[in-house]
Amino acid sequence: MIHPGFFIRPVFALFPALLTALLMLLPSGSAHAATSAWATSDGGRMRLVVLPPSPDGTRQAGLQIEPNDGWFTYWREPGDSGIPPQLTTAPDAKLIPSPLSFPVPKRMDIGSVRDVGYDHPVVFPFTLKSTQDDWQSPLRLTAFIGMCRNICIPFQAELSVDLSGEETTDVSEAKLIDKAKSKLPATAAEDFYVSDFHMADDLSSLDVSLILPEGSKDDPRILVTGPDGYLFTEYKTLSSKGNNRTLQIALPKLPRHYSINGKIWHILVAAGNKRTMEAPLAFGTGRPIVRP
Repeated sequence: MIHPGFFIRPVFALFPALLTALLMLLPSGSAHAATSAWATSDGGRMRLVVLPPSPDGTRQAGLQIEPNDGWFTYWREPGDSGIPPQLTTAPDAKLIPSPLSFPVPKRMDIGSVRDVGYDHPVVFPFTLKSTQDDWQSPLRLTAFIGMCRNICIPFQAELSVDLSGEETTDVSEAKLIDKAKSKLPATAAEDFYVSDFHMADDLSSLDVSLILPEGSKDDPRILVTGPDGYLFTEYKTLSSKGNNRTLQIALPKLPRHYSINGKIWHILVAAGNKRTMEAPLAFGTGRPIVRP
């Protein structure tokens, strides 16, 4: 991609004072956060964005993905098929990324296949830590995602960022990370939480009672994740009174001989007033209540 820019014509002989003034206005160091080069595929492109160190010594970063028109990439649990986004590094790496965080995804039904992901530009935030308090080492991460249109294509790239230079926070890149964080689901709040949940003895369904925020008139959208590779979205409403809802979520298939005891599932709830909340569902660890 070619970015528009500017250049200064050689006017030393005619306007030395003007040139000197212009040069004094130019920054002495880099005006950008550290970024990798874009990696491209038929379905889109991706890169890393890394902000300067925070006071606690970590760095905020993001995996930026831009699908091409008509393409999409996946959420952490991609649905019936697909590839969850992953970042990996070498075992001896000095710079360690945290797990990716995921903005609230979109549900997409393509024929009989259900996918969950993003058909628009998206950033997955994460945090970088240095094992030796040394940010001079280059950052090298392997990104592995899926891009899907009529077919799904694995997209893997080695992304490298030079962190040895002097950096200042670029406003647009800082906003990119901040905007991505603002789209992450919230944790439970006083007016929006799971009040109870219960798994059927035969593991065929999961009942979840919710307190929804004021003004939630529409049915909530839910995503329930359990064992790796399993995503549940269909439910029927057992009761609805004011802001209290009890939903019965269908679990058509679980791994053979699966035991729920001691497992932790997660539920993401999108209320009708555009608020979202994600909560863990811990089974067999005491009274199953998740409160803020």
